[in-house]
Amino acid sequence: MKIGILSRSMNIYSTHRLYEAAKQRGHEVMVIDHTKCSVLIEQNNPAVYYNGQRIEDLDAVIPRIGASVTFFGTAVVRQFEVQGVFLANTSQSIVRSRDKLRSMQILSREGVGLPKTVFAKFPKDDDVDSLIKKVGGAPLIIKLLEGTQGLGVVLAETDKAAKSVIEAFSGLKENILVQEFIKEAGGADIRAFVVDGKVVGAMKRQGKEGEFRSNLHRGGKGIIIELSEEEERAAVNAAKALSLSVAGVDMLQSSRGPLILEVNSSPGLKGIEGATGLDIAGKIIEFCEEQVLHGKKDYNTPDEK
Repeated sequence: MKIGILSRSMNIYSTHRLYEAAKQRGHEVMVIDHTKCSVLIEQNNPAVYYNGQRIEDLDAVIPRIGASVTFFGTAVVRQFEVQGVFLANTSQSIVRSRDKLRSMQILSREGVGLPKTVFAKFPKDDDVDSLIKKVGGAPLIIKLLEGTQGLGVVLAETDKAAKSVIEAFSGLKENILVQEFIKEAGGADIRAFVVDGKVVGAMKRQGKEGEFRSNLHRGGKGIIIELSEEEERAAVNAAKALSLSVAGVDMLQSSRGPLILEVNSSPGLKGIEGATGLDIAGKIIEFCEEQVLHGKKDYNTPDEK
């Protein structure tokens, strides 16, 4: 099988592990920097070019699209879809997951547990007080829609502080989410790694002392955890709702059950493999094998109507 990995660099841990896992299984692999691709749109002759050379005969593509290049990266992914190449995650599912508001609206529609969240565009003074009340008052979380890896996330411990932060972001014309703070989570969350509708690994991430964000990039630590049936079901349902075959599902343990924070379409492998000791990269390659080699051709989801 010939596999393409869309990634900015071979030196990224996740990219290297996927490359290594594919080679170990006897596949031909090429790492493609999607920012250096161009797409040819022509009747009955769609093509992707990389460094001036046409990419041909790929059986499967594993997208590792960074948040800063989502628009262009998903255009390249979509071009492979047009060509009938199998995608571990489709362009539409990546776009859904990257938009925090859109993804939460979809998850809400599908009945997935979520922290109470409010979105408003540049609220006025009177509206800010109403927003704060809608999520139960302070402490509360304020998030930039475009933030990643814990950046653009603020904990406001009082209503006064919350109002100041909301007004500041509003003055900068930033789109924000105001979200209830789940105190019982204790600064920890769960990352469940889902591949093809099954949880293949999970870890609990604990923020460092004094830090409410549990992201490993912010100094948090991950330890292996066994999910409850309810948590496993929540992770699988969240990935399914966004049509993601490969996903990192972040959730909080709360008094009312698991609450989904975010579903990541390009979840990092370093933290989860380090915490669990599992070959997650191999699971992703096995999924591609099952789809391509075993005749499961019903995989590329059409664009939403």
